[in-house]
Amino acid sequence: MDAPARPVTGPDPQLSFGELGTPLSAVTFVVLDLETTGGPPDSDAITEIGAVKVRGGEVIGEFATLVDPGVAVPPQIVQLTGITTAMVRDAPRLPAVLGAFLEFCAGAVLVAHNAPFDIGHLRAACRRHGPSWARPAVVCTARLGRRVLSRDEAPSCRLSALATLFRARTRPVHRALDDAKATVDVLHGLLERVGGRGVSTLEDLLALQVEVSPAQRAKRHLADAVPEEPGVYLFRGPGDEVLYVGTSADLRRRVRSYFTGGDKRARMKEMIGLVERIDWVVCATSLEAEVRELRLLAGHAPRYNRRSRFPHRGWWVALTDEPFPRLSVVRTPRADAVGPFGRRPDAVRAVEALQDALPLRPCTQRIPARGAAGTPCALHEMGRCAAPCAGHLDVEAYRPVVADARALVRGADDAGLRRLSTTVGELAAAERFEDAAAHRDRLADLAAALGRVQRLSAVAAAPEMIAARPDGARGWDLAVVRHGRLASAGRARRGTPPMPVVEALVASAETVLPGDGPLRGAPPEEVAVVTRWLERPGTRMVRTTTPWAMPAAGAGAWAGWVGRAREARRGAGEAVNAPGEPP
Repeated sequence: MDAPARPVTGPDPQLSFGELGTPLSAVTFVVLDLETTGGPPDSDAITEIGAVKVRGGEVIGEFATLVDPGVAVPPQIVQLTGITTAMVRDAPRLPAVLGAFLEFCAGAVLVAHNAPFDIGHLRAACRRHGPSWARPAVVCTARLGRRVLSRDEAPSCRLSALATLFRARTRPVHRALDDAKATVDVLHGLLERVGGRGVSTLEDLLALQVEVSPAQRAKRHLADAVPEEPGVYLFRGPGDEVLYVGTSADLRRRVRSYFTGGDKRARMKEMIGLVERIDWVVCATSLEAEVRELRLLAGHAPRYNRRSRFPHRGWWVALTDEPFPRLSVVRTPRADAVGPFGRRPDAVRAVEALQDALPLRPCTQRIPARGAAGTPCALHEMGRCAAPCAGHLDVEAYRPVVADARALVRGADDAGLRRLSTTVGELAAAERFEDAAAHRDRLADLAAALGRVQRLSAVAAAPEMIAARPDGARGWDLAVVRHGRLASAGRARRGTPPMPVVEALVASAETVLPGDGPLRGAPPEEVAVVTRWLERPGTRMVRTTTPWAMPAAGAGAWAGWVGRAREARRGAGEAVNAPGEPP
C-alpha cells in the first residue's frame, strides 16, 4: 500500500494531531527523585520521595515526604544523605503515601536522573503494595545528556556535573526534593539544546533517548500511510513474505514506534532492516483485532513472532478407544479430552494426577475384551490397579471407572479432585510435607486444566452466540460467535439502533462447521480470546441458540483453591495446607 503522491504545487495538506505530536510546551512533567536504603528495587526500601511538577517551564506543584522504610538506615546511607533512622521513625510507611504520590504523577511524563533506578523502585513498590503501575512515558536526563552533550562539554553526566553545567539554582545534595529541583533545571537546559535540533514534541524527545539505527530511520516513511485506527499490521520482507504480525488500538502510533527505537528488542531491529512494505487491516473492535492477529499468525507463521504461530501444536490428554480405555497424550483432541498443554511434560503430569484421582489402568498394553491372561504388575499389589490385563476385571466392571473419568472432565462430578484433596490432607497430617506439597501442586495444575477446558468448551458448544459490550463512546461493540470462533464483528455507534446492525452481522457472518474434540475443532487460543471477551464485566448476551452455562460440579468451583495453592507454591516456605478447604 503505497502512500498517495503529494501535489507539487499549492500548500501542503494540514497535518493531523497524531502527525504533529504533543508540543513540549503542553507536556506536564513530574521530575522526581527517591532516596533509599541502598540496593536493588525488590529488596530495597524508600526513605524519601521528592517531586516537582512543571509545565511550560513553570513549576505548578511539589511533593515531598520522608518514608519509614521499616528497617534501620545503613550507616553509609546516613553518611551520604544525612537521613537517619530517627528522622524516619515517625514518618508514614510507603503504602500510606504511595497512592497520593501516584495521583500527583497521574497523566504526567516522569523525569528522573538515572531513571531506571527511581522508576524501578516505584514499579517494585506498586507490585508489593497494590496500586497498578500505569506505565507512563519516562525521560531520563542522564541518558538524554549523553545523547545531546559532547564529551568535551560534559565529561561526566552525573547530576552534580550537569547541575553545574546548566547553572542550576538548587545544588543536589542527595536529598529527594533538592535533587528533583536540580533535575528540573537540568531538564530545561537539555530541552533548550534539543530545540536547536528540531525536537519540539514529546514523541521526538522520547525517540531521542533511544539509539536508532540508520536502517530504522531510513524506513520511517513506510508508516506514513498507516491510519490512526485499531487493527492489525503486517511487516513484509523482500519476497513479500510476512515477517511480523501485531495489533494495536492505534496502528500509526504503534507502527511508527518501530522506526523510532520504541521497541528495543534486538530481533525487531533486525526485522526492520528487512522490511520493504507494511500492510494493515482496520478492525471494528479490539476483539476482532485480537482474533485476526491469531489467524494471521497461524496462516503465515512469521519468523519474528514468537507466540501463536502454531495454534494446533498443543498436547491433549484423552481416553483411548478400546475395551479397557486408558489415558493417552495425543496431538489431536478427542471427545472429553483435557488440554491443550503447551509442553508434553505438562500433559504427562496431568495423566499422573488423573491416575491418582481415578482407578484407570496406567499400563499401555492393549487388553482384549475377553480372555485376558496377563500377569498382574506391582501396581496391582499396591492397590492402584484392578489388573484387567489378568482378567481380574471385566469390561462391565471397568465401565463405571471410565464413566467417572468422563464425568470429571465434563464437570458433572468432582469426586476425583476431592479424592486428591483428601490425599494431600493425609500426607500433611502424617508430616510428609514434601509429598503433600507435590500432590497439592499436581492437584492445582489438574484443576486449572480441567477448569480451562470446561470454560472454553461451554462457549465452543454453542452453535451461535451474539453479544454486545459498551464501546466507551455510548455505542456498542458487537460479536457473533459460532462454536467458539468469531464469525462476525462490528460496532453500532452512538445514536445508531443496534439491532439492525446485529441482524446485518448475523446475515454476513462466517459459516462455521463444528469439528471434533471439546472445542469443536476451533483453535484454543481463539476460543480463549473470545471467552475472555464474553466474561468481561459489561458484556451482554443479545441471544444464544443454546444456554451458556458452566457445570455446577465443574473445576471452576476450585478456582479460588487453585489460586491459594499457587500462592503457597510461590511462598515455598508456607504451610502445605495454606490453600484452605476445597469447595
